[in-house]
Amino acid sequence: MNFTPLPAGVFTELARTRPAPADDTLLRSALHARRLLLLKALLVRVHRHREAVDAAVLRRFETSWHLLERAESHHPTVVRDVLDYPLTGAWLAAALAEPVGPALDRHLDRLEALAVTAALRADCPLDLAVEAPGGMLSLPGVGRQTAGSGRVRIRAGSRVAWIHPEGHTHPAATVLLLTDRRTGALVGRGPDWNGLHTLPDSTARLDDLDPYRVPPGGVGTPARTAADRADTDPGAWSAHWRAAQALLAHTDPGRAAEVRRALRAVVPLVAQGPRSLGATLRSAPGAVLTSPPAGAQDMAETLVHEIHHSKLATLHELVPLYRQGRAAVHRVGWRPDARPIGGVLQGAYAHLALTDLWRRATTARTVPRPWRSSAGQQFDHMHDQVGQALEILLESDELTNEGREFAHQMRRHHASLGAAPRAAG
Repeated sequence: MNFTPLPAGVFTELARTRPAPADDTLLRSALHARRLLLLKALLVRVHRHREAVDAAVLRRFETSWHLLERAESHHPTVVRDVLDYPLTGAWLAAALAEPVGPALDRHLDRLEALAVTAALRADCPLDLAVEAPGGMLSLPGVGRQTAGSGRVRIRAGSRVAWIHPEGHTHPAATVLLLTDRRTGALVGRGPDWNGLHTLPDSTARLDDLDPYRVPPGGVGTPARTAADRADTDPGAWSAHWRAAQALLAHTDPGRAAEVRRALRAVVPLVAQGPRSLGATLRSAPGAVLTSPPAGAQDMAETLVHEIHHSKLATLHELVPLYRQGRAAVHRVGWRPDARPIGGVLQGAYAHLALTDLWRRATTARTVPRPWRSSAGQQFDHMHDQVGQALEILLESDELTNEGREFAHQMRRHHASLGAAPRAAG
């Protein structure tokens, strides 16, 4: 897909890591274009290998595709929101990477849940039976129904939907209510329903249910795995979120607003130490994967760090910044292992955003004194490491012309930060 070149001002703003609503809008548009491209690629792949796809799976896939088209014609904004949900991207990446066979068939069945979610949120009349793999019907970005059987029936109309195991009409069926036609917000109730929690004063979901929230082998090194619903305390996560937002708002209001705009999902990971370990899936920008934080500062830093991984992943899909397939690896100060050039760029970008945040924290009289003190120490430690990584980037022949210009703009901003100022009294 060919994209219109980015305006120079937007490119510079993104390189400086400073938040700007117009930049967020552009990246969201790029993400949506990419998501549509991948969805079309999956359709083409299924048609190309239709003889190797299980006949029932193929039938459900094609029926689901038509349902998605019907929902899109009914309420395109809501369907776009469903397609752009971060973990939809994780599903698409898994399906496109899977060889043809039974495992791919299982991925293809996910389109049914996606189409049903879009249709319910778009307030389309429905009366159909759908698969519930493992006795669970997972609606992306909404929640999960424990079905107790392999299929469930969904009846929907006039902003209300009923879900129950196929062949049963018992009164304990789950009820989904469409509370806002403009946004397609769904709220469920029933003994077998588990809805996703929304983090305070935001639209971000605490997603501890989606089957694609973390790859099967975990994420990162050492591998971090997804926390289960039974081990997730939504009250604690909401408190961490609220405290981190308050700290960011007092330190850098623009960044606090950017986190609220850009973040669609927080995925809890199993704790592996006293501090949070964060991660971002390149296929799922807008989702932050993190273990429970040690406090507001830990959470705030994780959110800023991971949001910049999302921003750069989306930008790289729009304007390639480095060349793929090179074998060279490089040492950076914040990792014990050598990193390919893409990893160096990602790390430098996320840590540049943190150094910018820490520098502001040292002079923000409205933030707690311990935060000002630790921010100054972390700035001193990380500012030099980011500078060294930028030298690696600018000396490398692995960056594209656009990537080299991006790194130059990052270095200009890095230089403008200078030494850490004296902390406010």
